[in-house]
Amino acid sequence: MHKALYWAPRVLAILAAAFISMFAMDVFSEGSSFWNTLPALAIHLIPTYILVVVIIVAWKWELVGGIIFIILSIAYIIMAWGRFHISVYVVISGPLFLTGILFLLNKFLLQKKT
Repeated sequence: MHKALYWAPRVLAILAAAFISMFAMDVFSEGSSFWNTLPALAIHLIPTYILVVVIIVAWKWELVGGIIFIILSIAYIIMAWGRFHISVYVVISGPLFLTGILFLLNKFLLQKKT
């Protein structure tokens, strides 16, 4: 059980980062040259870069990472509120919030065990 709880937030975080990075693919539909598309792709991948940094932090410090994931999920809802249907907030923020909760659960269950 502990092994599953250890890996679940890490796998979910990586999948969330991969999912968020798919939104950057819209730069390829613009029909620009490679050299014009490359900077646009780098800019569109900024949310993914942020998630990768948070994943690295959470991997080492579960408490800090869990809190950051929860803050990111709430921050997205606050920043994007009113722009999309509620399902978008669930799909984007839900996995981030769940990842944060799982990191925190793992931290506190591990702490009680040792």
